[in-house]
Amino acid sequence: MNRLIKHGIIFVQGFLLINLLWWLASTVLDINVIPNPILVYKQFPTIFEDNIYIHIGASLKRIGLGLLLSLLVGVPIGILMGYSKIANKILYPLIYFSYPIPKTALLPVTMLLWGMRDGSKIAIIFLIIVFQVIVSVRDSVSHIDRTMYQVTRSAGANKRQIIRHVTLPAILPELLTNIRVSLGTAVSILFFIEAYGTKHGMGYYILDAWSRINYIDMYLGIIVISIVGFILFVSIDIIADKICRWSSL
Repeated sequence: MNRLIKHGIIFVQGFLLINLLWWLASTVLDINVIPNPILVYKQFPTIFEDNIYIHIGASLKRIGLGLLLSLLVGVPIGILMGYSKIANKILYPLIYFSYPIPKTALLPVTMLLWGMRDGSKIAIIFLIIVFQVIVSVRDSVSHIDRTMYQVTRSAGANKRQIIRHVTLPAILPELLTNIRVSLGTAVSILFFIEAYGTKHGMGYYILDAWSRINYIDMYLGIIVISIVGFILFVSIDIIADKICRWSSL
């Protein structure tokens, strides 16, 4: 709860500062591209008439599926690389080479493979998150104190029980930290990946308003997507507080 209050205070401070800078920019420049924030917030109720919930739901579905697939693939691979020197030696060059590649550059490839609908968008989100999951899990496994394994084995635990009761709890704090960062990246690229083959999603909403030169709606979309990103960020913190009480995460 203290962490949640702390994040709430930081959010309010950042929100007020950004809006102050926004207001100053709109006053000094006096151009349509940067409207007065007061005018934007006055129009906020209109987003509900534009079925904003459908756009938010579409974006969250893509992020959620991308995250789920990343965990299903990344966690086992990361554990395997952490446990096996041979697996790490084989897979690490691939991870090292692929990790820095801008995943948005692969959007044309994913569209050719999975079409222009949700498949290609989920694939890009998956590619953004999965490498961070693999690296964080592998590093966490390699840092586990080996005496913990010895104690568990001496108590008669098998490999599955060791992974469940030792490995997974040990990697959770760092894994959740990386998921929090990855979700921020995933939200930030919605504008790009939702520009093609869809009529729903926060990225599409912003791009559509921009193409219609409706800067008020465009900024409303930016505000909404920022709030959604903050809620996802805080949600990971709440989950971490609940299931990682032993950690100082």
